[in-house]
Amino acid sequence: MTAGSVLIVDDQKERAQELVNALDGHDFYIEVRPEVVDLETVLGVDSPWDCVITTVDLHGVSWSSVRRSMRGFDVQVPVITFSNEKNFDSMSTALSLGAADFFVRPAKKPGLLVRSVERSVHHRQLQRELKRSKERLERLNAELRHSLRILEQDQQAGRQVQRAMLPAGSLKLEDYWLSHKIVPSLYLSGDFTDYFRVGEHSVVFYLADVSGHGSSSAFATVLLKNLFARKRSDFLRQKDHAITNPVQMLKFANRELLELAVSKYATMVVGVLDTDKGLLRYSVAGHLPLPVLISDKETVYLPGEGSPVGLIPDPVYEEHAVELPDHCILTIMSDGVLETMNDSDLIGKEAELLKRLTGAVCKPSEVVARLGLEDLGKVELPDDIAGLFLSRGLS
Repeated sequence: MTAGSVLIVDDQKERAQELVNALDGHDFYIEVRPEVVDLETVLGVDSPWDCVITTVDLHGVSWSSVRRSMRGFDVQVPVITFSNEKNFDSMSTALSLGAADFFVRPAKKPGLLVRSVERSVHHRQLQRELKRSKERLERLNAELRHSLRILEQDQQAGRQVQRAMLPAGSLKLEDYWLSHKIVPSLYLSGDFTDYFRVGEHSVVFYLADVSGHGSSSAFATVLLKNLFARKRSDFLRQKDHAITNPVQMLKFANRELLELAVSKYATMVVGVLDTDKGLLRYSVAGHLPLPVLISDKETVYLPGEGSPVGLIPDPVYEEHAVELPDHCILTIMSDGVLETMNDSDLIGKEAELLKRLTGAVCKPSEVVARLGLEDLGKVELPDDIAGLFLSRGLS
């Protein structure tokens, strides 16, 4: 491996040979030419040379023409100039050419010449390395942009799939309405909700908030959707009533998330509404905020506690029952809504949420407005937000 490539341009062979001898023993690859026909090939970006040594005493050369030619391209190769005589014209010519160094009879000062060439070679090699690094970085950036486009396309496709798994619209059964709203922080959401009829007078619903967000959390919501679909099918085909047992469904969800082994857990609220009796049975698995019941009489958090599903093998869940007033709306939100509250601590956020929801019984769209969620899809959110709304007696 050479220490660098050096082109000597001199129309006097003996003088050129003296320069070759001065650089001898330093592993430079050296070539001598009496003239340069194509300046850009020698001095430009793609030049194979690391350093050019030329005399300003070349016969028949118009240095003003050389300067004009050099302005037409990006000069990358350092040029060392020399002269046989120390005079103003020679030095002025060297400066006008942008010379890296200037010598008078350099063969007589081989040590200085070698050091100057080494500096020029080092500079040129650094330029090459920077160019290679820039090209490599541009290539990697292009590959990254391509990968991001593919990822975005995958995420968009996943979002469409996840949307398709959500309820197609509101569900009406007698004087009850169920509806929902999902505001993802990314393309895919770790928040999910579903509701469906089971039998003639029952509706099963749930809201899940999977830890984290993005693809892995969205995958866990697919598992939960599949679980409830299977148990609904078991009810229809085998008269298996597990789907109408909130505690049992939470235990099933806990087991399946543990078996999935993706280090994901979920907080959940699972409920079963008996529209004939106006009775709501529900269970809570570590979910905050708790369900909020808005009625003509009051606005209150409903009680409930228990471990999130997917954390421990044998969690304990409790079933609660509440008779729904004739005129009310039950609001179940994921904890992303608490991030929109102004208070700094959890207790303060829960108090602010309850305050925002307090007021006359209203439609789900008005609940969304009270919470300030109408335009959140246009801003970057720290967490997904999901809402499930069960209303009674609202026209």
